[in-house]
Amino acid sequence: MSLYTDPNQVRLTGENSYMRLHVEAQGPMTTRGSHWRILLSPRGPGHVLFLRSDVTAAQRRIYSDNLALARWLQEDILAAGEFTHTTLPVTHGTFTRYGDSRSVWTETVETTTERLTLMWYDFGEPFVITVPPGSVPERPLGWSSVFVPARRTQLTLNGQVATGQPFPEQRGDRMSSTAGLALSETWLRLP
Repeated sequence: MSLYTDPNQVRLTGENSYMRLHVEAQGPMTTRGSHWRILLSPRGPGHVLFLRSDVTAAQRRIYSDNLALARWLQEDILAAGEFTHTTLPVTHGTFTRYGDSRSVWTETVETTTERLTLMWYDFGEPFVITVPPGSVPERPLGWSSVFVPARRTQLTLNGQVATGQPFPEQRGDRMSSTAGLALSETWLRLP
C-alpha cells in the first residue's frame, strides 16, 4: 500500500451545506444560505449560518454559536462576496441537526426571537469535489468535499417559508444542484 501525506496546512474540517434558491432557472436568487458546522479550526468548533433571503427582507444575516469562528470564516475562508464585511452583526444562536442524507436533513437555528429551519431532501447521487490549494490564481486555499445534491429544500423563518427552489447545476462532469449538503469538507492552505 502506498501512503501519501498531504503537505498542505489544514485550515478547517466539517460541513458546509448550501442553499441557493430561485423562482426560475438562471433567475435572481431569492435565498442564499451557507451553513457551516466546523469540527476543527484555529478558532475552535462551532456553527455559522450566512443568510440572505426574501424571509429576511433581503437583508444579510449571520448567526453563530462562536463569534470568533464566524469572523475567521469571513476573513480567512470566504475572502470575497457579500458576507465578508466584518461590520455585519452576528446573532448568537443555538444550532441543532436531525435527519440524514437518505431522507431529509434538517438544520435548526434558534435565537431569543427567531427560529430558522433549513431542510434538504430528494437527494441525488453523492460525489467528491476537489479544488487543489493554489489552483485558483492568487488564492492559496483549496478544499475537498462530498457533495450530496438536493432537488428539494425548504427554509422557514418563524414559520414564513422562503420562495424559490433549487435548480440543476453542472459541477465539473457531474450534475448537481444549487442546494445540497457538503460533507467531510476540508479546507487546505499552501505551506
